[in-house]
Amino acid sequence: MATRGVRGATTADANEAAAILERTLELLRILVEQNGILPEDVASAVFTVTEDLDAEFPALAVRCLPGWDAVPLLCAREIAVPGSLGRCIRALLHWNTEKPQHEIRHTFLRGARELRPAWAVRVAGDDDDPPARLPARDSSR
Repeated sequence: MATRGVRGATTADANEAAAILERTLELLRILVEQNGILPEDVASAVFTVTEDLDAEFPALAVRCLPGWDAVPLLCAREIAVPGSLGRCIRALLHWNTEKPQHEIRHTFLRGARELRPAWAVRVAGDDDDPPARLPARDSSR
């Protein structure tokens, strides 16, 4: 059995704990549904956030789900590239599966759809507001 990476990303409306947890759960739910993932088959999961999201750990949302309390979860900070997508939550699940790589369904939601248009998934409540951007670096330094 191979371990496959399952990728996803979404954006939060605000740097608030509830917004981060809600969008993390939405992302995980869709990744699980699209791939048929069972928590006992997940070796580990890594969640990252951009520097403008620090109100809560995304993994906290996942730890409360049945079966996910035994999955090793890690949160980290994304590299703050000036002008890159802001308020972004990314996920990488390490999934033990017989599925070949080409059958894995990666999921990019909301403002994160622009990161990987081929893996974009529209969800209820999507809006067409421009995504938040991280500020440009001060070039006078």
